[in-house]
Order: sequence, then C-alpha cells, then structure tokens
Amino acid sequence: MRADPISPAPAPPIRRGHAGRLENALRNLALGHGTVIEHRERSWASITFAGTRHSLRIAFEGPEAIEGGEALIACLPDHEFALPGRLVADATICAVDHVLEAADGSGPRLVVTCEFLVLEDA
Repeated sequence: MRADPISPAPAPPIRRGHAGRLENALRNLALGHGTVIEHRERSWASITFAGTRHSLRIAFEGPEAIEGGEALIACLPDHEFALPGRLVADATICAVDHVLEAADGSGPRLVVTCEFLVLEDA
C-alpha cells in the first residue's frame, strides 16, 4: 500500500489561555471564519493597570470568509468582549488589505490587522 504523497497543510497552532479566548471571540465575530496568521502579545502596564497588548493579522479567503471578515470589521469597534478575568479596554482595526485576485490565482483574500489592549480585571 502506497502512502498518499500529498499531505494536508498543518493546522494553525491553537492558543490557550486568554490569547486563545481572544482569538475565539474574534472568530465568532467573523461568523466562524478567518485564520490567524500572526498573533503578537506583549506585556503592558500603567501606574494603575496591568495587562497585555495584542496585535493580530487574520486572513479570510474566498467570498464567504470575506463576508465574515467584513462582519468582524463592522462589529469590532462596539463589541463588548466576555473574557473571564480580563477587560478589553481598546480594540482597533489598524489595516485592511483586500485583494480581488491573488497573484497565485487563489482568488479573493482579505487580511485584517487589529490591535487590542486587554487589562487584568481586578
């Protein structure tokens, strides 16, 4: 028996903890669509608050997924996140790149870059 020479692409890593909950909340806002292609997280603190800053790039490929990305863009500014032990103090769309036909012929693609300030809830 021969093994299939084509193997599926590896699934993106699933983040755990608060970062994973943030990614899941964004996926829900995007109607279940989107692939996180980059997620950077760094500590943040002021005199009175502590938390983390998150920067995410999320790709949406194909018309149905792009609709989800557009829903994310529309909902994010006013969305109230329910993250246990955390408060999303700021959520911003920083960039939106929309390509109707990629150079490799893969079809339409939307990439959304967003940033968050997530505070530890006292």
